[in-house]
Amino acid sequence: MPRLTPHHSAAHRKSDDAYLRELGYEPVLIRRMGPFGNFAISFSVISVLSGCMTLYGFGMNTGGPAVMLWGWIAVGAMVMFIGAGLAEVTSAYPTSGALYYQAEQLGGRKWGWYTGWLNLLGLLGAIAGIDYGAALFTGAFLNLQFDFVPTPGKIMAIYLCILALHATLNLFGVRLVSFLNSVSVWWHLSGVALIVGALAIVPSHHQSAGFVFGEFVNNTGWTSPMYVAVVGLLLAQYTFCGYDASAHLSEETTNAQVSAARGIIHAIGWSWLAGLVLLAGLTFAIQDYAGTVGSATGVPPAQIFLDALGLAGAKALLLVVIVAQLFCGNAETAAASRMVFAFSRDGALPGSQLWRRVHQRTGTPRNAVWLSIICAAVLALPSLYSPTAYAAITSINVIGITPAYMLPIYLRIRHRDKFRPGPWNLGRWGVPVGTIAVIWVVFVTVLFCLPQTRPEGGALLSVGTFNYAPIALVSVLALAWIWWRINGRRSYEVPAQSFDQSAGAYEDEVV
Repeated sequence: MPRLTPHHSAAHRKSDDAYLRELGYEPVLIRRMGPFGNFAISFSVISVLSGCMTLYGFGMNTGGPAVMLWGWIAVGAMVMFIGAGLAEVTSAYPTSGALYYQAEQLGGRKWGWYTGWLNLLGLLGAIAGIDYGAALFTGAFLNLQFDFVPTPGKIMAIYLCILALHATLNLFGVRLVSFLNSVSVWWHLSGVALIVGALAIVPSHHQSAGFVFGEFVNNTGWTSPMYVAVVGLLLAQYTFCGYDASAHLSEETTNAQVSAARGIIHAIGWSWLAGLVLLAGLTFAIQDYAGTVGSATGVPPAQIFLDALGLAGAKALLLVVIVAQLFCGNAETAAASRMVFAFSRDGALPGSQLWRRVHQRTGTPRNAVWLSIICAAVLALPSLYSPTAYAAITSINVIGITPAYMLPIYLRIRHRDKFRPGPWNLGRWGVPVGTIAVIWVVFVTVLFCLPQTRPEGGALLSVGTFNYAPIALVSVLALAWIWWRINGRRSYEVPAQSFDQSAGAYEDEVV
């Protein structure tokens, strides 16, 4: 990747900051992130070594190999439509607020308000889903290494430690975050190649192509194969979340109108390819399907590694996955904290004056980082008593953030005459691409509010199998409505120019 010289980076920064002022904001964050760094943060957040691996066991029960592989291909195609529509709007409005600012500009205050709250719910759910998944895999590694018993309480303790790590890393500024994301890209690509290569070469037995692409498994308790198949799409749809990170970091990116848009598209495309290779490699290497589903490690991919490669190989590959998941969670924490900062900058959150503060030395919204981490910790608490809570956490991510992706695209279609495209745009394809994206988002939002597992005994609901994702969705929308009535309609203003700090004193370094 070509590195920007200080002269070029300063020129880009001047142009970016001038356009940001046109959009109504005084630059206060530091532009130290280059095009590759912007792509890297979305690629790291999508993280096929996080999403695909942590929900692989869910996929084995809800449709099995056929749904996992074909679902990945189909969902990836639909997400490319969403990503293209979002990239086009991001090119026109490259701000940290991203989705809600875009909705505000195209539809008005209330559109921006509710888009922001949905986006915030999805981002916080993403931190919880990613870091809790990393805790599960860490528990599996400790089980293999030290006969550790991964109880819900112990997994929660590991989870809180991971959250604390990501909070700490995000306090040092965007330069460290960007560097870690750049390393993350190569770690992910190399990790997928290593895992698939080892699983292809070492085991003496592999499943047939007919099994990998045609075997349907239903362990949900529901009798409808179609229902089970569409619920099984959660694995792919959850993994393909978080590419709005490129938009949220746009105020810290050079040549943001082009870099952020390309970052979204490239992150989706490379993840689509890498994820397909990874899922196929894992599924071909399954030695004992039932034993993998019921693995004592609590993590089916760990059992695949163990059966196919032995104890030493399994532990080595688990470490590769865990490190990738830590990269992913760190990137998502950065994106969520920028959303908290931007939403608070515009007076949308209770205590906005506290959350919008930027640390003078690092240029980082430190209080926003801590708020993001604390909220993610609360979202995962049901995992202490519900075995299906993790799937609900991932559903929170999907049903929060995916509609937030849709709303700016919908408003761009609805107000096509008002929309002024940026340098990266779809031209005459903007409306048809956006229409397909909107239809898909409506479908998956309804889908992931539905029950995923049917309780034993024929009951429709139980505490252990309840999908509380709709409760989280309704709660955050209710909170948004209440806060709007109490204070939001007076305090919320986009843009609210209340900063006089300048980023000009910071060094001209781009990662």
